[in-house]
Formats: sequence, structure tokens, C-alpha cells
Amino acid sequence: MLNPINTDAVVLDGAVIGQFPVEIHEGVGWWVGACLVVTAKANRIAVAHDGHGTSATFYERLCRGAINAQHFACTVADLRVADEASLIRTMKELGSVPGALVTTTVGDDGAETVRISLYDREGQPLGEEAGLARIRRMIAEDHVPIPVNDRSKGRVEQYSRQVAEEGVEE
Repeated sequence: MLNPINTDAVVLDGAVIGQFPVEIHEGVGWWVGACLVVTAKANRIAVAHDGHGTSATFYERLCRGAINAQHFACTVADLRVADEASLIRTMKELGSVPGALVTTTVGDDGAETVRISLYDREGQPLGEEAGLARIRRMIAEDHVPIPVNDRSKGRVEQYSRQVAEEGVEE
């Protein structure tokens, strides 16, 4: 692993959280995206961020990791900037898919803390048995899933609720 992190300290409570760049770095986004897809065996996930510049960087990496996770050819529903309630609603609209929300808080000292909140198919924080322990172990042991081949690569689609509703008849 080129730039290891202390997974026991930062992968906990349904999220990956740490001070940037001291405890976590942008590559963590890629690892988490790929591991979430493999752990959930997901061919689709929903993702969002809070609009902060650092969040956007981690978010972009998370999306790239998710579409490159082994053979899953995962489609990432890209909500761009959204809050937790919007993300969870979208996860349900898409048929109960897993999701991730990237947020950044800035302390009084200017230190940035990045949080990648992970959610299971029911919209609950990802628990230890539901995959968080496996994600922690995969990253710690440098078993981050890579794509099998180009046909296995997924894609990122801009999510629009209006577009999604157009396919629904009332």
C-alpha cells in the first residue's frame, strides 16, 4: 500500500472519518467506493457530497473506485450536492441501493475533517456485520478490489429526480 492509513482509527460508526491530510488522504475515497460495491455486491449505488471542495475531491475518487470494483460494472447515481435525507430518499427510489455521503467540517484551527458516511440498502449507517468490518479489513490488508477487465467497468450517471419520475406513470 503506497499511503497506508490507520483503519482501526478511521473506519468506524458507519463511516470513514479522519482529519485531512493527516489521518486520511484522497485515495481513501477510491478504496471506500470500490470496497462498498464489492461488500454490498451492488450493481448500483447512490452518492452525494456537501459541496465543500475537499468533499468533492474525495467524492470524485469514491465514484471512480465504485465503477472500477471487480466485475460488478456498478452504475453510480451521482446526486452531486445533496443532504442525507435526499440521498436516502434517492437510495429508496432506486430500489433500495447502498449509498455514500461525503462531508467536510472545518475546525476553528482550520483543520478539515472528512467523513464518508456509508449506508446499507435500507438507508441505515453501514454496521460492522453489514460490511464495515470487511471494508476495514480489505483496506488494512491492501485487498482493494480492482476491475477484472474493461467490460467490468461501471459508469457514473447524473441523477435527476425529474428524469427518474418521467418513467413513472401516475
